Amino acid sequence: MHTPIKFYQTGTFTVGNRLLAPEQRSVQASTERSNSLNSGHRACQGCGEALGARYAVDAAMRATGNRLIAANATGCLEVFSTPYPETSWQLPWIHSLFGNAAAVGTGIAAALKVKALKSGQAHSPVRVLAQGGDGGTTDIGFGCLSGMFERNDDVLYICYDNEAYMNTGVQRSSATPPAARTATTMAVGTEPGAPFGQGKNLPLIAMAHEIPYVATATVADLRDLEAKVETAMGVRGARYLHILVPCPLGWGAASHDTIRLARLARETGIFPVFEARHGEVTAVTKIRHRVPVAEYLKPQKRFAHLFGTPGQPQMLAMIQAEADRNIRRFGLLDDEGSA
Repeated sequence: MHTPIKFYQTGTFTVGNRLLAPEQRSVQASTERSNSLNSGHRACQGCGEALGARYAVDAAMRATGNRLIAANATGCLEVFSTPYPETSWQLPWIHSLFGNAAAVGTGIAAALKVKALKSGQAHSPVRVLAQGGDGGTTDIGFGCLSGMFERNDDVLYICYDNEAYMNTGVQRSSATPPAARTATTMAVGTEPGAPFGQGKNLPLIAMAHEIPYVATATVADLRDLEAKVETAMGVRGARYLHILVPCPLGWGAASHDTIRLARLARETGIFPVFEARHGEVTAVTKIRHRVPVAEYLKPQKRFAHLFGTPGQPQMLAMIQAEADRNIRRFGLLDDEGSA
């Protein structure tokens, strides 16, 4: 477990007017960071995925001594970082198809294992990271990912969840929340937006496979994100990290609200932040200041139909009930409670 640090002033290396020791600084605060996702990519302003990937991959590089190979699914991250013939990646990076990043990662890990055994090593010092968006993870790549979990392949899979197929025009994925407007779930009819009772909860599905490590994170707490990546890289076997990365374009939100929305998703209970090992929850990030889901939904145009006149108070109540359920299920409030 890492020790949380409270920052009181702006600055890379300081907290409470005190210079942080090198071991307490974040990966991005180090002049030795790898800059694995470098400048020059074509991500939108305020892109949560670009931010999440930069922190996650650099943390994985530090944890492995820069001995890392990445397999990347088709999607926003692949498209904005590798417009042919250019690339923003500064590590061995492989793109194959939309749905097989987990399988490609498995193949790389298998080859590295054979190479290590031939040289008399039990494990390869080179580690493998597979990554993709929610479409390539929860939908198209779901079978390959489940197979990777079932075999307990030595791969860390990271899902950057922006809750729709953003690269192809904001279509619904199985990670799209209920009531959200997308190009394929229009805000029309008596129950506008994405339907309730559909979709997949990938962190819970990963836990059901009882793999060594599962965690969730958001771009609102980047030190927590870095710590979870480093924890994952210290474990052998299949690991899964699910990161909430708001998308200003697809969510209809201001680009400067990316971090705020990620924080509100956690503080409402909409997105529980936790760690699990072998199917059991081992740690949760408590809600500090509980807020109603309306505060999270209002800044997003994809939920505009829930408000105004006449609005959709019944649908809003259903979303609040789901957040309340998450709070109870994961114990997101302190015993004294409140909010």
